[in-house]
Amino acid sequence: MTTIKLNFPKPAKVFNRKIFNVLDDYSHFTEVHYGGASSGKSHGVVQKVVKKALMPWERPRRVLFTRKVAATIKDSIFEDVLSCLSSFGILQHCKVNMTDYRITLPNGAVFLFKGMDNPEKIKSIKGISDVVMEEASEFNLEDYTQLTLRLREKKHKYRQLFLMFNPVSKLNWVYKYFFAPKEPLKNAMILHSTFEDNKFLDDSVRENLRNLADRNPAYYRIYALGEFATLDKLIFANYEKRLLNAQELRHLPSYFGLDFGYINDPSAFIHVKVDDEEKKLYIMEEYVKQGMLNDEIAKAIKSLGYSKEVITADSAEQKSIAEIRRHDINRIRAARKGKDSIMNGIQFINQYQIIVDERCFKVIEELENYTWKKDKKSGEYLNEPVDSYNHTIDAIRYAVEGIHNTVKVKTFKGGL
Repeated sequence: MTTIKLNFPKPAKVFNRKIFNVLDDYSHFTEVHYGGASSGKSHGVVQKVVKKALMPWERPRRVLFTRKVAATIKDSIFEDVLSCLSSFGILQHCKVNMTDYRITLPNGAVFLFKGMDNPEKIKSIKGISDVVMEEASEFNLEDYTQLTLRLREKKHKYRQLFLMFNPVSKLNWVYKYFFAPKEPLKNAMILHSTFEDNKFLDDSVRENLRNLADRNPAYYRIYALGEFATLDKLIFANYEKRLLNAQELRHLPSYFGLDFGYINDPSAFIHVKVDDEEKKLYIMEEYVKQGMLNDEIAKAIKSLGYSKEVITADSAEQKSIAEIRRHDINRIRAARKGKDSIMNGIQFINQYQIIVDERCFKVIEELENYTWKKDKKSGEYLNEPVDSYNHTIDAIRYAVEGIHNTVKVKTFKGGL
């Protein structure tokens, strides 16, 4: 076992103030770190947990980093931890297992990375000292309860569970559990941060977030300031969350939709199945990510195994559609947008019982936040949706367009 001594040049050059103020405070069993986009909360929690693991404890720490879906770990929390270890100057002294996503620190501390989409694997992990839940709003209360049980062994001092998330709807379990009770939860610390608290943020990103206040004030409060969305009249008020079995539904036709995004908005690829006899719409899979170039979108579609399928994409992005075709996604087509196409799509989807795979957390987030506009003067709801929390929903609309609009599919060879 090797003792590590960290020699930071100056704390101000390494930590944001919000995390620095609680860096060595291990007095709360649960720490809830929430706020707006680009606030640095996740990076700050990783810094605190890594620093804690490097301390000279009687027993080496054994930390479990988790997300709801295991497939999202590699490009998120795992990369964040590697980046932190590198910035601390000790990555070269660590053993990194890229197959099992396991990192062993020089002092014997171990970092494990697991998804909660297979809870049985989590139950088999013993001797955990700390748990980190990235994007905690994607989990459910049962997941949280199971993770608290992993911290029941007393051989580690100052056992802690960290939650990080961007606020979504007040329907979400994190709001109900941590913020709705009249009495504050015992042994829990809640820290809120925004992009204004992140001194390391690029000026252009900071300015872009500030500009949201003029473009979409409601979205600015939620996305940039990290406030919980006020419950309003939901467009899709009734839906069911369930762990779907693709084999059991293989007899149903599949439909695919793609909505483009880049900097502020994510690109969203959606796979749905429709049971027209039973009037059920199953949302099977999602792939949602910001900052994706068109070749990366094409690569993601191929990796999911859907390169030969008919994919209906946002017709406003004709250039993007053409570029994706050049990557052998030959059956991608433009959605037939027209007058009232959004309302027609919403009305069509609402004819079905919506059943969402519980791993499609972005779809669920949008269903919990996609609302009708309200007239400020009269207080009456308008027949028009609020233009936010609608990226996966737009992709769903595109996907099912072929059911209620007869569209001839043309296969493109060799690009345009």
